[in-house]
Amino acid sequence: MSLQKKTAALLDLVRSYGSCAIAFSGGVDSAVVAKAAQLALGDAAVAVTGISASLAEGELEAAQKIAAQIGIRHEILRTEEFNDPNYTANPANRCYFCKTELYDRMQPLATQLGLAVIVNGANLDDAGDWRPGMKAAGEHCVYSPLLECGLTKADVRDLAAQWELAVWDKPASPCLSSRVAYGEEVTPQRLQMIDQAEQLLRSLNLRTVRVRYHRGDLARLEVLADAISRLAEPETRQRVATELKRLGFKYVTLDLEGFRSGSQNAAFDPAVSLPII
Repeated sequence: MSLQKKTAALLDLVRSYGSCAIAFSGGVDSAVVAKAAQLALGDAAVAVTGISASLAEGELEAAQKIAAQIGIRHEILRTEEFNDPNYTANPANRCYFCKTELYDRMQPLATQLGLAVIVNGANLDDAGDWRPGMKAAGEHCVYSPLLECGLTKADVRDLAAQWELAVWDKPASPCLSSRVAYGEEVTPQRLQMIDQAEQLLRSLNLRTVRVRYHRGDLARLEVLADAISRLAEPETRQRVATELKRLGFKYVTLDLEGFRSGSQNAAFDPAVSLPII
């Protein structure tokens, strides 16, 4: 199906909801859903962003800017997933507990605002990935219009570009907790270390970066493959190592395979050996 037909189907589907609350991170997926909802429903669509220690610095401001560009009402909810020991224990299904907390808080807000349904930004490619948060979506009757209309990640970026959304080429930016190796406790302090380390790497004009936290306060740095040699230059390497140790990391390593989305899953078989609570 062409992108034009998928877009028409998306708008028709969202229009059929009558009204909706969008789980809105401000990334390209949720921005496209928010834009579709604004086009199809106007004031009957509201974007909702959950904030906590797992949100990287600058992401809330970025979400506010893209909501303003879209012209959609934007609500902010403080979530309390760090009060849940199932979440902080960081099992492989940690995202389930995070999304459960988000949707638990979105439901009464949606009711208060008279909104019929909650929707998220999951797309067709997410259906084949390890996404425990989708279970929470199912339990809360959250709709995934991009997925239902068959839009892939590439389709979503193409549509965002057509709609001239400022985030159309924004690199994926999952929550900071996704950087912590499974089984290692997720704490606000560790996430702050990760966030500040990633900010340092971006200050070196490295746009796509991950600082993965492993046992023993070890940082595993991922950058795009063509940027590895630049990060390994003696002066840069020494500066990064010194700064990350100042932040609290004891060891600083550079992953020679380069950036891979979801690389924390590499040590596990999701169907067999992932530790799940």
